[in-house]
Amino acid sequence: MADPHPSPLPGGMMNTVVRRGDRVLRTAPATAAALHPHLRALPAAGFDGAPRPLALNPDGREELGFVEGEVALPPFPDWIAADTALASAARLLRRYHDAAARIPVDTTAPWPADLADPRGGTLLCHNDPCAENLVFRHGSAAALIDFDLAAPGRPLWDVAALAYYLGPTLPPEAAAGKVWEDLDTARRLRLIADTYGLTGPDRALLPQTVEEYLAVARRFVAGRVAAGEAAFVRAHTASGGWARWDRRRDWLADQRPRLVRALTTD
Repeated sequence: MADPHPSPLPGGMMNTVVRRGDRVLRTAPATAAALHPHLRALPAAGFDGAPRPLALNPDGREELGFVEGEVALPPFPDWIAADTALASAARLLRRYHDAAARIPVDTTAPWPADLADPRGGTLLCHNDPCAENLVFRHGSAAALIDFDLAAPGRPLWDVAALAYYLGPTLPPEAAAGKVWEDLDTARRLRLIADTYGLTGPDRALLPQTVEEYLAVARRFVAGRVAAGEAAFVRAHTASGGWARWDRRRDWLADQRPRLVRALTTD
């Protein structure tokens, strides 16, 4: 361990994360006893793009291997909106799913319901593959981090979450002035589906599943705002409150036929 002095890492709304040399220290999730064996099993299953668990400490913190690379944080850099970044994230997610499918899920673990697939499933989904939880190297997604909200679900649920965050599935007025401005959501969802290798039935279901993810994410935020969690209250107020969520919900419902056509038409 080269540097014994911890330094805070930017980003994150739910956890304080510090780096000490080649290690990251953070509050361990309640599922750490089941999550750590899953993460340790991933390399042998063919996926090397996740943090390596090193220790669970008596003070309630976990130690993970530091993942080298670049993380896009708000206000997002231009490169996160590039097609190459999006396609690489879809490929990374598929590689994770292929490996995770080879690892049995501990059904006795208290997996969180916060962002979990309401329809359930047998794959341990990441559930929060937002830009802040993707590590890039040379413009390509190389790792998924922050598995705190991982829970069993369908692979489609994770793909919908990726589309929700990086599509972007935003009405034009919400994307204006941001790196997502003037991007064609239908074309980008097609790029995600093609690169991931989404099958026919799931392609048609993707837009509806993005809408379902939005509803689950809204309940998640509502719970934290109601609990008075400062980071969520600040972000919720600054972004326009529930009216912003309503506009996104209505826009997605209106766009669903167009998105389905883009995803299913040769």
